[in-house]
Amino acid sequence: MEKQSLMAHNNLVRAGVMGGNDGILSVAGIIVGVAGAGQSLSAIMLSGFAGTLAGMVSMAMGEFVSVRSAHDAQEKARQSQEQALKKDYEGEFNFVKEKYQADGISEELATQATREMMEKDPLETTVRERHGFSLNSQVSAGGAALVSFVTFPTGATLPMAFMALASPNFRIMATFLAVLIALLFTGYMAAVVNGANRTKGAIRNLLAGILTMVVTFLIGTLFK
Repeated sequence: MEKQSLMAHNNLVRAGVMGGNDGILSVAGIIVGVAGAGQSLSAIMLSGFAGTLAGMVSMAMGEFVSVRSAHDAQEKARQSQEQALKKDYEGEFNFVKEKYQADGISEELATQATREMMEKDPLETTVRERHGFSLNSQVSAGGAALVSFVTFPTGATLPMAFMALASPNFRIMATFLAVLIALLFTGYMAAVVNGANRTKGAIRNLLAGILTMVVTFLIGTLFK
């Protein structure tokens, strides 16, 4: 139960970090592009609000569909292993044992470990070893969708606030710099959650932000 709770918690944290990050990056790209076209502040804010609403729904539905699809795949694997255990328990036992042996465990120890785990929970053991996931690590599709729905507009507020509050001559530059600082932070946090290299994660996110805003700004200037 503790492992399941930790898995569910980490999934919600991941959804929150990615939702906030996408809110910052997506809406910044939109409003910088519109600002590059020389539009009024009201037009820039309108485009930002529209992008925020669309992003909220898109992120929430994307998280929900993604997690539900993973659940469906896991359920299919569970049913497949239930049938396999009924038809050929010995074959499944040998698969697990041979997998441990391939990892360098002696035959005697591999046999003992496999026997103990198969006696305790053969379905969990074979699903984990054949398909690489635990039946006890289900995450909430609705929870991930809700967190994304909330954190996307939270992230989107940052570029919109700087665009609205900065002086007209420095709107784009102020938004650009604020977004880059925020993306360094969210890139770092995403790397922490995913267990990736934190420096590389932050820099990668920063470069994505620079590319996004430069491209959208240049496209906007074409319509100025």
